[in-house]
Amino acid sequence: MRIGEVAERAGVSRRSLRYYEQQGLIEVRRSPSGQRLYEEDHVRRVRLIQTFYAAKLTSATIAELIPCMERSPSRAVAQRAQAVMERERGRLRVAVKELSAAVTALDELIDATAAHRPGPRSPRDSDPYGMVTGGSVEGEDPVRARVCSVT
Repeated sequence: MRIGEVAERAGVSRRSLRYYEQQGLIEVRRSPSGQRLYEEDHVRRVRLIQTFYAAKLTSATIAELIPCMERSPSRAVAQRAQAVMERERGRLRVAVKELSAAVTALDELIDATAAHRPGPRSPRDSDPYGMVTGGSVEGEDPVRARVCSVT
C-alpha cells in the first residue's frame, strides 16, 4: 500500500505518517526505488496512535508502548511498558472523571437556563438576545425573567 492510501484510510496526513516513522512509532519497508510500502496493519496502528494522541499521550510515551503492540517484548521491556500503561490509564481515568463532572455541570446549567426563558418582552427592553434587561413585565414571573450568566 502506498502512503496516500494509508493516510486516507487512517484519516491522517502523509506528513503525519512520515513523522510517526521518524519517531519510531511505525516501521515501514521500502521498495528498491525507496518508496514507502505499507501494510494493512499500519492503518490499525496509525488509528491507535491517533487515539493515544487524542488522549494526550506524547510521542515518547507512545514509543514506550510500541514493543507491546507488535511482538513479544523482553520481560524488562514489558515491565517498563506496563508501568507506563498503568500510569497513563490512571491519568485518563482522572480526566474522564473530570470530564464527566463537567458534562453533568453543563447539563444542570442547560436545564437551569431553559427554566429561565424570558416571557413577553417590555417595549423598553432593547436586548437583541431576548434577555429581559429592563425589569419584569407586569404580570410576568420575575424569577423566570432572569437569565443565568456564567463567568
